[in-house]
Amino acid sequence: MDKLVIQGGSPLSGEVRVSGAKNAALPLMCASLLTGEPVRFSNLPRLKDVTTMLGLLARMGVQVSLDDRLGVELRAERVTEPLAPYDLVKTMRASILVLGPLLARCGEARVSLPGGCAIGLRPVDQHVKGLQQMGAEIRVDQGYIAARAGRLRGARIVADIVTVTGTENLMMAATLAHGTTVLENAAREPEVADLANCLNAMGARIRGAGTDVITIEGVDHLHGTAHAIMPDRIETGTFLAAAAATGGTIRLHGTDGKILDAVLDKLREAGAEVQVEPGVVSLAMRRRPKSVSLRTAPYPAFPTDMQAQFMALDAIAEGTGVITETIFENRFMHALELQRLGADIEISGNTAIVRGAPRLQGATVMATDLRASASLVIAGLVAEGETTVERIYHLDRGYESIEEKLSQLGARIRRVH
Repeated sequence: MDKLVIQGGSPLSGEVRVSGAKNAALPLMCASLLTGEPVRFSNLPRLKDVTTMLGLLARMGVQVSLDDRLGVELRAERVTEPLAPYDLVKTMRASILVLGPLLARCGEARVSLPGGCAIGLRPVDQHVKGLQQMGAEIRVDQGYIAARAGRLRGARIVADIVTVTGTENLMMAATLAHGTTVLENAAREPEVADLANCLNAMGARIRGAGTDVITIEGVDHLHGTAHAIMPDRIETGTFLAAAAATGGTIRLHGTDGKILDAVLDKLREAGAEVQVEPGVVSLAMRRRPKSVSLRTAPYPAFPTDMQAQFMALDAIAEGTGVITETIFENRFMHALELQRLGADIEISGNTAIVRGAPRLQGATVMATDLRASASLVIAGLVAEGETTVERIYHLDRGYESIEEKLSQLGARIRRVH
């Protein structure tokens, strides 16, 4: 099993390019199920989750053509098996995103209940409830969601909670439904808007994506298109947090600072100088960071996917930061590993009190989920001595060649097989 070995103490410095967003790429690839014509995506991140999704789509009969320029062409001319089996779904919760497109295009779907990270309960009941309101018959049978429908019907759907994948699933299903669907309390994430832009380019009629009310007028069929996947805002934020923690100066290319306002505000509060230009975000940290307090919430508030990285930043900052996690109930497991490096963190329910230490000490730590992995890498970059991060298969699910990119920025980091 691979691990990362990090020699801490080197400020990050230089320039690197941000990859396409995993959380945009996965629903976009599922959208290819809605048409028999080819759909081409550029800026595709090379990640384990992306490979898993491509394997799942290929198993359903989708023709997959990869090129060496970060592109893929998907053609679902015939969906031969509308099934997402447990052996593929268990490693990636986003597999649930095939449910809406399969039901809309094929009239049936059998999708395993998802697995994925152990960061807490992420129920799919909002997906099921919405599809049932659109006329689908759904039951849970031996760990699978079994769904059938004639042509789906437009409906007014009010989500009990804000769910990104739920919004995306229902929005995709509604594109081929008869009539108009209105999604209220919809997720506002940029990845939802990116998906809507692609669907509209395929012939869908979607208004309001990026707000909490999305209106979809169903059409009879969709056609192929070409779409560039948006930049990964969480990768952007992770590299910026790493540069801030190490006292570095970096420029990130191929990204968009406008979709990261809450994170950039907190970095400035920590003492970083942040500049945003078209396609570029730059950061310089010329002092020891100041502690920041934050509360995670749905977009446009501070993202839960950046909470762990800021806990690592607070661990070596000046002062005390209070971090409140409101999205996932189990998302402080990285705190125990950060403590192994000398971090002073006290957990009380969904709140972490982080008292900044003047220095951390290298040690062997274990990643528990995707973003926890990133926090341990950041801590290892600032710790004295050698840090080994084990179980980095989590990291490979969401960060493309992270050790290579950090090496470009001057980090002393290597992968050990």
